[in-house]
Amino acid sequence: MLKLYNAAHSTCSQKVRICLAEKNLPFEDIKLDLGKAKEHLRPEYLKINPNGVVPTLVDDGQVVMDSSVICEYLDEKYPEVRLSPDDLVERAKMRAWMRFLEEVPTAAVRVPSFNMGFLPRYEGMDRTKFESVESDVRPIRKQFYRRMGPSGFRREDVQASLDQIANTCSRMQAALEKGPWLLGAQYSLADIIVAPLIDRMADLGMDTIWRDKFPRVTDWYARMQARPAFQRTFYPGARMSEFLTLTPAFKEEAAQ
Repeated sequence: MLKLYNAAHSTCSQKVRICLAEKNLPFEDIKLDLGKAKEHLRPEYLKINPNGVVPTLVDDGQVVMDSSVICEYLDEKYPEVRLSPDDLVERAKMRAWMRFLEEVPTAAVRVPSFNMGFLPRYEGMDRTKFESVESDVRPIRKQFYRRMGPSGFRREDVQASLDQIANTCSRMQAALEKGPWLLGAQYSLADIIVAPLIDRMADLGMDTIWRDKFPRVTDWYARMQARPAFQRTFYPGARMSEFLTLTPAFKEEAAQ
């Protein structure tokens, strides 16, 4: 049995859950509390994933980390439902999309997500209190939290992230001229990896970035939402807007 350590609202976890659902692969769904309990920073999890992030896949005792790497691993090991082109050139195009999506919009989406989703936890805190609350070991996100601070990211940081997401949508608009998916007729890992990012921006009320200017992105998103794998992935409680209902309790505890 595959084991997936993940969080319901984590966009990187959602990528892998879509992939698993597309392939109809059963798995043990191990949910980690990234908020109050900070289970992703506990020693027992850091032994599995020293980066202290989700998701992590365990397949027959073998650990696979990084959401895009996990998706490629699943596609190669369980090829009954193929999510990558057979043609080498097309597969290279898919991987170029994957690299771009990891480097640009994945990082960009974190800024409005943290500002609008996690910032309420720190309302009223000064810098000293914030740093005491967030003093635990964060192997690869410590500087990100420090840059955010208790008052959120600077306006220019937010604008830069929105520009990067708009750039992503512009590229998608151009690619989608050739077919219903980013690689034309081929539905692929590229579509899966960007889907939770677009969904997160829509959930945060920022779908105006593409709604009027990039209509093909709007149509692509509707096609993604109609897929059974997408619907299985975004179950009740899997979106940031639903997760926000948990933040008051976290904020109250953090203030103690």
